[in-house]
Amino acid sequence: MALNLTHQIGTLAGTPIQMDNGVVSGDSTGTVNASAVWKPVSTDLRCAIQKPDLKDTMSPPVSPCRSPVLSSMRADLSVACRAFATESPTAAAVTEFSEEVGGEMYKQGGLQEKGKGVPVFVMMPLDSVTMSNTVNRKKAMDASLRALKSAGVEGVMMDVWWGLVERDQPGHYNWGGYSDLLEMAKRHGLKVQAVMSFHQCGGNVGDSVSIPLPKWVVEEVDKDQDLVYTDQWGMRNYEYISLGCDTIPVLKGRKPVQCYSDFMRAFKDKFKDLLGDTIVEIQVGMGPAGELRYPSYPEQNGTWKFPGIGAFQCYDKYMLSSLKAAAESAGKPEWGSTGPTDAGHYNNWPEDTQFFRKENGGWCSPYGEFFLSWYSQMLLDHGERILASAKSIFDATGVKISVKVAGIHWHYGSRSHAPELTAGYYNTRFRDGYLPIAQMLARHGAIFNFTCIEMRDHEQPQDALCAPEKLVKQVASATQTAHVPLAGENALPRYDEYAHEQILRAASLDVDKQMCAFTYLRMNPHLFQPDNWRQFVAFVKKMNEGKDVHRCWEQVEREQVEREAEHFVHVTQPLVQEAAVALMH
Repeated sequence: MALNLTHQIGTLAGTPIQMDNGVVSGDSTGTVNASAVWKPVSTDLRCAIQKPDLKDTMSPPVSPCRSPVLSSMRADLSVACRAFATESPTAAAVTEFSEEVGGEMYKQGGLQEKGKGVPVFVMMPLDSVTMSNTVNRKKAMDASLRALKSAGVEGVMMDVWWGLVERDQPGHYNWGGYSDLLEMAKRHGLKVQAVMSFHQCGGNVGDSVSIPLPKWVVEEVDKDQDLVYTDQWGMRNYEYISLGCDTIPVLKGRKPVQCYSDFMRAFKDKFKDLLGDTIVEIQVGMGPAGELRYPSYPEQNGTWKFPGIGAFQCYDKYMLSSLKAAAESAGKPEWGSTGPTDAGHYNNWPEDTQFFRKENGGWCSPYGEFFLSWYSQMLLDHGERILASAKSIFDATGVKISVKVAGIHWHYGSRSHAPELTAGYYNTRFRDGYLPIAQMLARHGAIFNFTCIEMRDHEQPQDALCAPEKLVKQVASATQTAHVPLAGENALPRYDEYAHEQILRAASLDVDKQMCAFTYLRMNPHLFQPDNWRQFVAFVKKMNEGKDVHRCWEQVEREQVEREAEHFVHVTQPLVQEAAVALMH
């Protein structure tokens, strides 16, 4: 019988991996569930009384205690892995109840009731499926999914790339690697958020691989460069097809929106038996990085650098045609020939430009209000078209539909909010740009997925007036006004307790409600390093348990969670070591 990966690790290190019972690892390692080691919180714990009308009841972060076992552990092949623990029936019942409640609330949709817990999903690697439509590093994927399940994670998020599945010919879909991945997730009892990724991978923050649009789409773009977004200097962006041609049959006789619909319908037909059970959410890609926005801040080739204001993307002939028609309809045909010409360059700051400066800036002139209204409405209409299609396709399948909105927090403290405006969010000091988005999602029963949940204002450069916390609060307020469920993601990889505590705070929207789900960026070797893994499993436990007005995470309870987290890491080390080592190869 072939040796399993744990045994292979020991063999490669020159030392067999001994279990606590003295048996050398040989066949299956099985799966350790968090219920084996997590214990129910003691009912006699005392904590300081907090006024129920205070939203922020979290204690300041404390430094986690360090286990001598963990601190001396090396994340390499010579690690001596420990044995799995025997599952405790009592603890198992508590954990299974917690997972069942959190998962059921998520499936029903809507904001979570405080105390019910926020289910945690983990993003899978961007290259989980190879260019040859197979699972990438299959053993690593399997070990990683088992480790995530053992920690109490609700499920995973995976990109389903248009450029892989429908790569060679229009209407010909190869679901190869995705069938295997979804079956793997089902086997391990993990739910799946499937992202319909109609954008190119490469050129954005965190993009570690390159997956272009389908070949036949690229062929059409080569014939007509105006099919992609264009800035005022004629620079083309190939991440996503311009929404200006959404309803024009420019892709081998099909409209772009029709291509997206056909892709989603083919996905539904292929995986209909998993919808509503294993696949619980369809996140519909609507722009670069899968987000509902214009590609106004492209990092590729150094075009844009944080915290530049970005640039408007409305200079392809299809967008300009729409602008011309809107200007004529408004009785101002002179406004329809071009976008703002005084809005600066990608890396300018608001006060460097005539259009975005705070005093007498063009953004608050009659022309500016006309242009920004048109530009943002085009984005909303794009979202409306795709959402209407997605809703009709996945209706009665039991899955939720979601849309991701970018967390553009730099220059948020300025009057014009220039980076948000260039991205298509008409949000200024005097206008709420997120309420119209939330209302559009509400019309289709979709979830508002927002990024930058992990960030704190003081961590960001204050000269750029960054304010991620204030931005998250504004978005949360908009979603509650529109009665739309809010879910969150972290924008950048973070493994520290300080970021985790901020996510816990942000996930607690007010006295009565919480986010409906949180997706953690991202599954990789760093996540499975001992210190990071310990922090992560403690974070998942806190998210799963929820936070209500009658409980607080005072130091006594925090220390109990941290002790349990250390014990859990110790117990599950063989499984986690498999994932960490396998992902590095």
